Amino acid sequence: MARLTGKKAPYFEMETALGNGQDFGKVTLDDYKGKWLVFFFYPLDFTFVCPTEITALSDAYDQFAELDTEILGVSTDSVYSHRAWITTPRDQNGLGELNFPLAADLTHKVARDYDVLSEEEGTALRGLFIINPEGEVKYEVVTHNDVGRSVEETLRVLQALQSGGLCPANWRPGMKTL
Repeated sequence: MARLTGKKAPYFEMETALGNGQDFGKVTLDDYKGKWLVFFFYPLDFTFVCPTEITALSDAYDQFAELDTEILGVSTDSVYSHRAWITTPRDQNGLGELNFPLAADLTHKVARDYDVLSEEEGTALRGLFIINPEGEVKYEVVTHNDVGRSVEETLRVLQALQSGGLCPANWRPGMKTL
């Protein structure tokens, strides 16, 4: 796996299903210049672990917005699959409306560029990247598809990165930096 942390984020341009479940759009890395971005990959729509992560991130959207941070999810599914999943109610294994778009990486180029593509399966691993306002990857984590990520930990790491200091283990906002 290639390290991206500390390097310029690979450029992307993808179609999206907007969180309202009705509209489509396009997104590029340049759309996030001047803002922090939580950019995450997930394996497939209509699975079991993925909706728990995606809805948890959407539910915490205001906390990210307070930190001048946008969220973008991406999988190798189509925008039509994304839209169908967004318009499916949560109690029926759907997402319901989201506070951020889901991007479609049908060519697998973006997943390859971020080194999260499982070539055997043709799907992305659970990769999460925090990109700073200058377009540099400041944090990356890739996990097995059986394990969901922690929104709380993502927020903690984002706040640590934004603190500008050296943050010891278990650092939380309000604590001293080194």
